[in-house]
Amino acid sequence: MKSAYELAMERLEAESPTRKLSAEQIAEIAEVESLTQAKLAEKDLFLRDQIAKASATNDFESVKQLQDQLQRELRRIREDGEEKKEAIRNR
Repeated sequence: MKSAYELAMERLEAESPTRKLSAEQIAEIAEVESLTQAKLAEKDLFLRDQIAKASATNDFESVKQLQDQLQRELRRIREDGEEKKEAIRNR
Protein backbone atom coordinates (compact mmCIF):
# COMPACT_ATOMS: atom_id res chain seq x y z
CA MET A 1 0.00 0.00 0.00
CA LYS A 2 1.34 3.42 -1.00
CA SER A 3 1.57 6.35 1.35
CA ALA A 4 -0.27 9.60 0.73
CA TYR A 5 3.07 11.18 -0.15
CA GLU A 6 3.82 8.58 -2.82
CA LEU A 7 0.34 8.98 -4.32
CA ALA A 8 0.69 12.76 -4.38
CA MET A 9 4.10 12.50 -6.05
CA GLU A 10 2.66 10.17 -8.72
CA ARG A 11 -0.15 12.62 -9.44
CA LEU A 12 2.30 15.50 -9.63
CA GLU A 13 4.55 13.57 -12.02
CA ALA A 14 1.54 12.68 -14.20
CA GLU A 15 0.41 16.33 -14.38
CA SER A 16 3.84 17.82 -15.13
CA PRO A 17 6.50 15.23 -15.88
CA THR A 18 10.07 15.95 -14.87
CA ARG A 19 12.19 16.95 -17.84
CA LYS A 20 15.83 15.99 -18.05
CA LEU A 21 18.25 18.75 -18.96
CA SER A 22 21.07 18.13 -21.38
CA ALA A 23 24.66 18.65 -20.34
CA GLU A 24 24.72 21.75 -22.55
CA GLN A 25 21.66 23.21 -20.82
CA ILE A 26 23.15 22.52 -17.40
CA ALA A 27 26.37 24.29 -18.43
CA GLU A 28 24.42 27.26 -19.81
CA ILE A 29 22.36 27.55 -16.64
CA ALA A 30 25.53 27.42 -14.55
CA GLU A 31 27.03 30.19 -16.69
CA VAL A 32 23.91 32.35 -16.30
CA GLU A 33 23.97 31.75 -12.54
CA SER A 34 27.64 32.70 -12.37
CA LEU A 35 27.08 35.91 -14.36
CA THR A 36 24.04 36.77 -12.26
CA GLN A 37 26.01 36.35 -9.04
CA ALA A 38 28.82 38.52 -10.42
CA LYS A 39 26.37 41.27 -11.42
CA LEU A 40 24.72 41.09 -8.00
CA ALA A 41 28.06 41.42 -6.23
CA GLU A 42 29.16 44.30 -8.45
CA LYS A 43 25.93 46.27 -7.99
CA ASP A 44 25.83 45.55 -4.25
CA LEU A 45 29.41 46.69 -3.75
CA PHE A 46 28.96 49.86 -5.80
CA LEU A 47 25.69 50.97 -4.19
CA ARG A 48 26.79 50.08 -0.65
CA ASP A 49 29.83 52.31 -1.22
CA GLN A 50 27.51 55.11 -2.36
CA ILE A 51 25.31 54.53 0.70
CA ALA A 52 28.34 54.74 2.99
CA LYS A 53 29.44 58.01 1.39
CA ALA A 54 25.96 59.51 1.71
CA SER A 55 25.73 58.31 5.30
CA ALA A 56 29.09 59.89 6.14
CA THR A 57 27.73 63.27 5.03
CA ASN A 58 24.49 62.72 6.99
CA ASP A 59 22.46 62.89 3.76
CA PHE A 60 19.75 60.55 5.02
CA GLU A 61 17.38 61.17 2.13
CA SER A 62 20.04 60.04 -0.34
CA VAL A 63 20.77 57.04 1.87
CA LYS A 64 17.10 56.01 1.73
CA GLN A 65 16.96 56.52 -2.05
CA LEU A 66 20.14 54.52 -2.57
CA GLN A 67 18.88 51.71 -0.34
CA ASP A 68 15.66 51.57 -2.36
CA GLN A 69 17.65 51.61 -5.58
CA LEU A 70 19.84 48.78 -4.28
CA GLN A 71 16.80 46.62 -3.56
CA ARG A 72 15.25 47.36 -6.97
CA GLU A 73 18.48 46.66 -8.84
CA LEU A 74 19.16 43.39 -7.01
CA ARG A 75 15.59 42.22 -7.61
CA ARG A 76 15.82 43.15 -11.32
CA ILE A 77 19.12 41.29 -11.75
CA ARG A 78 17.74 38.18 -10.01
CA GLU A 79 14.55 38.23 -12.10
CA ASP A 80 16.56 38.66 -15.30
CA GLY A 81 18.74 35.68 -14.37
CA GLU A 82 15.71 33.53 -13.58
CA GLU A 83 14.08 34.45 -16.91
CA LYS A 84 17.24 33.47 -18.78
CA LYS A 85 17.50 30.15 -16.93
CA GLU A 86 13.82 29.39 -17.58
CA ALA A 87 14.31 30.10 -21.30
CA ILE A 88 17.19 27.62 -21.34
CA ARG A 89 15.10 25.00 -19.53
CA ASN A 90 12.22 25.39 -22.00
CA ARG A 91 14.31 24.80 -25.12
